[in-house]
Amino acid sequence: MAATAGSEKLWAYVGTYTDGDSQGIYLLELDLGDGSLTSRGLAGEAVNPSFLAIHPSRRFLYSVDEISDFKGKKSGAATAFSIDAQTGKLTRLNQATSGGGGPCHLSVDATGKALLLANYGGGSVEAVPIGADGRLGDPASFIQHEGHSVNPRRQEGPHAHSINLDAANRFAIAADLGLDKLFVYRLDPQTGKLTPNTPPSVSVAPGSGPRHFAFHPNGRFAYVINELKSTVTVFDYNAERGILTPIQTLSSLPADFDGTSYPAEIQVHPSGKFVYGSNRGHDSLVIYSVNQDTGKLTLVGFELTRGKNPRNFAIDPTGHWLLAANQDTSDIYSFKIDGDTGKLTYTGHMVKIPKPVCIKMMPAGG
Repeated sequence: MAATAGSEKLWAYVGTYTDGDSQGIYLLELDLGDGSLTSRGLAGEAVNPSFLAIHPSRRFLYSVDEISDFKGKKSGAATAFSIDAQTGKLTRLNQATSGGGGPCHLSVDATGKALLLANYGGGSVEAVPIGADGRLGDPASFIQHEGHSVNPRRQEGPHAHSINLDAANRFAIAADLGLDKLFVYRLDPQTGKLTPNTPPSVSVAPGSGPRHFAFHPNGRFAYVINELKSTVTVFDYNAERGILTPIQTLSSLPADFDGTSYPAEIQVHPSGKFVYGSNRGHDSLVIYSVNQDTGKLTLVGFELTRGKNPRNFAIDPTGHWLLAANQDTSDIYSFKIDGDTGKLTYTGHMVKIPKPVCIKMMPAGG
């Protein structure tokens, strides 16, 4: 989602947990000149809107409602909002079932016609049609994952943790923490139909707990961050067939760290030169450089996020700034990205937002 020509500010929407002081989704303004942040207050009310997605048209925003009961059924929900192009404020349009308990991640396909959801609690994925008015329709596809893996506490059953589309908008990749698998689905955006690919999945090392996933801009490589083993796995990606082949796994933590830490987010820099991951416990961002021929990673270093439990972070489309969201200390810090090394420098700018979980950016004014 590129910034518009001459755009000097970005809107950053922040999804949160609302079991404390938060009331829903908050709006920040990022100055692209100096990385400073300005709070614009509550953008829209919602219950546990922990993860967000912006429609390709930038007219709509979607949130998961991370709940376990929706209209008397064991399901979470997703909420559709319209975006005011002048103020950035959100107006609620409608709500749809996520099909399973505890939805935690969602994405909108490139045509803007399908919303894809991952249910952590229910261990399932779903596709919901999006109307021309941005409203959500009845679910078009629902797929329940089955099985378990080796960690008896965290992998007693399926726990779908993310779902992302490739650049061609043909395949959706769902990382399931509970099964140590990345499921690959073919998507028909016109109908919202999800169909298992052949082969239907690829596995990571037992007990890894794959969580969030990101494609390289060139579409040839992909990366998953593994929550339970604090590792990152690199994949070669066959975009024609939708096949992921693991080629490297490396730690997300310093070699001398002996505490407890669980990584959360992973993102590729817009240039494709760097990969970043967040470590909750070590409370840092890990920085890797990318071999442009193979996709393999080399550790560059770490940057502390200045707070506790960095659940999520966002890189602005120009690649100059990174915003790190610390869930437990309710703050978001701004860092400048060195375009040559990938290293991060704290800008001195931060804002307080209650229990931030997700940050999504778009140019101010749509």
